[in-house]
Amino acid sequence: MNAAAPKVVKSSNRGSAPGERRGGRKKGVPNKATQSIREIARQYTDEAVNSLVAVMRDDGEPAAARVSAANAILDRGYGKPSTVISGDDEGGPVRTITRIELVGVAPA
Repeated sequence: MNAAAPKVVKSSNRGSAPGERRGGRKKGVPNKATQSIREIARQYTDEAVNSLVAVMRDDGEPAAARVSAANAILDRGYGKPSTVISGDDEGGPVRTITRIELVGVAPA
């Protein structure tokens, strides 16, 4: 008879504990690559906004391009508008229903 060798299980302490972060940037530390790209892009802010204004005012541009430029200008100046939740299809108000259920379990 051939006896199979017992299976050896190796234990390792490599795993991280729940909620533990081992790698990557710490919270609050900015990404250096993104930061440098932002700095370069910010050098062209005035030119970019002026280009958007030129497209918006140019009657020769398609209406979709003019509207898109206008929206981009407004978004940068005032922020994107928030989404309004109006309710169901019939226009009724939004209601929040919370159900709390107490479940009893009989001991075995």
